[in-house]
Amino acid sequence: MHDRVAGLERIVEVIAFQAQACRASPSPLYGRVLDAVLADVRDGGVCAELLVGRDEDPLASALALRLLGGVHRIVLDGRAPELAAFYPSVGGADSGDPGPAFLTTVRRHRDEVERRMLDGVQTNEVGRSAVLVGGYAAVTRRTALPLRVLELGASAGLNLRWDHFSYDTGRAVSGDPHSSVRFRDVWEGDPPDLPTSFDVAERSGCDRSPLDATTPEGRATLMSFVWPDQLERFQRLESAIEVARSVSAEVARADAADWVEEQLGVARPGVATVVVHSIVLQYLSPAGRTRVRDAIGAAGRGASGAAPLAWLRMEPGGDRAELRLTTWPGGEERLLATAGYHGSPIWWEGG
Repeated sequence: MHDRVAGLERIVEVIAFQAQACRASPSPLYGRVLDAVLADVRDGGVCAELLVGRDEDPLASALALRLLGGVHRIVLDGRAPELAAFYPSVGGADSGDPGPAFLTTVRRHRDEVERRMLDGVQTNEVGRSAVLVGGYAAVTRRTALPLRVLELGASAGLNLRWDHFSYDTGRAVSGDPHSSVRFRDVWEGDPPDLPTSFDVAERSGCDRSPLDATTPEGRATLMSFVWPDQLERFQRLESAIEVARSVSAEVARADAADWVEEQLGVARPGVATVVVHSIVLQYLSPAGRTRVRDAIGAAGRGASGAAPLAWLRMEPGGDRAELRLTTWPGGEERLLATAGYHGSPIWWEGG
C-alpha cells in the first residue's frame, strides 16, 4: 500500500509539473488537458490505472507526453470526434474545457492508449535545428574542415538534414535559401554569425526505435507527439519530411552508448566529428549516460588538429534548454545559447 501511495504522489507531482510547463509555453491546451488528467488520477480514475506504477522515473521517461501522444494519435486518425472539436491540429477550436472529452477518449480506447504508452516519445523537433546551427557554425569556424555529424537519439533523422534548411538571421541567409523549412525571427537579440553554407561530409545517427518519416506510419507517429495547438510545428514537420525524401541520412537501430563507442573508436582525419544530441540524455539510463560521456571524453583526449572532435548538445537547463559545445583538442566548454525546449525563442550567448 505504501508503494502505491508513493507512486500516486510521484505521478501527481509529474503531471502537475508538466501541466505547469504547458501553461507557461505556447500550449495552453495541453495545460487544460493535464489539469483534467491530474484530477482523474487523484480520483483513482482511468488515468490513475494507466499511469500509477508504470515507471520508476515518470518525469525522465516523459510519461505524461506518452499519454498525450497516444491520445493525439487517435484524434489524428479521426476516431475521437468529441475531443477533435478542441484540437486545432484537426481543425478544432482551442477554447473551452477539453477535459471530459479527453477522459472519454481514454476510457473508450484504453487498451490502445496503454499499448502506445509502451513506446518512447518520438519528438523529432525540427525547430531545434535553429538552436544547433550556431554550434555547427562555431565548429566550422574553429576547424575549417567538413563536418562529420553523429546524432544520438536521432528519431527519424530529420535534424540530420539541418544544413538543407534556411536560416535568416536578418543579416544573412544560411543553409539552403530555397528550403521549405525556414527560420527567421527566432533569435532574441543578436543572432549567431552563420556562414552562407555548410560542408557536411557525412551524416548518421542512432535511435532505440528509429522511424522512417517518409512512410505513413512514421509520419503519423511524429505528428502525434506535436502539441495540437502548435500549428507552426506541424507545418515545419511536414516540410522537413519533404526534405528527408531527397536528402539521405542513415539512422541505425542501436543503443546510444554502444553506437557512439563504435563511431568514435577510430579517429577520422580530414573531418571535424561532431557528436550532437537534443533533449536525449534524460531518456538514457545513468550507466548509459556515463558511457556516452566517457566515450566522448576518451575520443577527445585522442583528438588532433587534423581530426578534431566536438560535442554539441541541447539539454535541459531549468526553464530553458542550454546549448553547450565542447571542442578538442583542448576540451574547452562553452555555453552558446539558451532556448525554448522546442527551439525558439533563442538567446544567443556564443559571441
